[in-house]
Amino acid sequence: MTESTTNPDFWQRYKPDNAWIAIAIIFLAVAVMVPRDLLGVGQDTLSSVLGTAPFILFAVFMVAYLKATGAEGIVAEAFKGSPARMVVLAALVGGIAPFCSCEVIPFVAALLAMGVPLAAVMAFWLSSPIMDPPMFIITSAALGVDFAIAKTIAAVCFGLFGGFVVMAFSRTALFTDPLRPDAQGGGCGCGANPFTGKPVWGFWQDSERLNQFKTTATHNLVFLLKWLTLAYTVEAVMVRYVPAEWIANILGGDGFGPTLLGALVGGPAYLNGYAAAPLVGGLIDQGMSQGAAMSFMMAGSVSCIPAAIAVWAIVKPRVFTAYIAFGFTGSLMAGLLWSAWT
Repeated sequence: MTESTTNPDFWQRYKPDNAWIAIAIIFLAVAVMVPRDLLGVGQDTLSSVLGTAPFILFAVFMVAYLKATGAEGIVAEAFKGSPARMVVLAALVGGIAPFCSCEVIPFVAALLAMGVPLAAVMAFWLSSPIMDPPMFIITSAALGVDFAIAKTIAAVCFGLFGGFVVMAFSRTALFTDPLRPDAQGGGCGCGANPFTGKPVWGFWQDSERLNQFKTTATHNLVFLLKWLTLAYTVEAVMVRYVPAEWIANILGGDGFGPTLLGALVGGPAYLNGYAAAPLVGGLIDQGMSQGAAMSFMMAGSVSCIPAAIAVWAIVKPRVFTAYIAFGFTGSLMAGLLWSAWT
């Protein structure tokens, strides 16, 4: 028993997750500082999680189904044909690509190593982290269907914007030879090579695919629950203790200023797309402007740590800088347009 509990693999497997630790710390802080509110915060959090439960379950099923059937192989079809066609298709499919964050690294590295133009890769990179089917569901539940649809359209426009700019300057020193020498593909253990195989829609007839479905569903259920629970816990505390006029004064109102600030703080303040949606919903209730909400969500999706690390890991700094610049510019434009529309 002693040997098993001192084994590094044991601690790696059973070490506490940072999201659950953060949730525990928040409740502990409430219990110590304002114990009379502990039950109320817990009830608010649980009510929000249960209210989102149908959307969570549908999102979990969708991701697991895509993985089990091997439908992610369809994404590779977007990277064939003329450069302009590739940019358009890459931007369109980027929002529904069924990849985990670590799968993006070998996938995109393989694309670049195979000679796929950087313009198409950039279009995919920019649109992919912003929206996918599960995120659309969660965003619709937290911020409304109109906001989710606008964010999806903005994601595609993001990809088109970055892709065609790169294509226009593809022969310049900025975008030639973009791949780092040590980024030559490889795997992350998340699944099969996305370039191989055809979808098997009746996955339940194959025991290996059925196991893949169960594993993926379990993983994503835990993933969504922990981040949404953290988000709703923070929201419950924020609504109780952060004066609404503070949010209204900083990020409220229409115009350029709040939208610019939303884009600037989106990346550093972002958790992930699933946790950000309910948090932004709470901020809007307290006075955050629609433009700032959209720019915050868009900038955070592109420049949050997981997405940025995936880009930094395989391309040279000049290409990474262009990626961040596209993200900020596109976020600001999306926020201003959404603000004008609403």
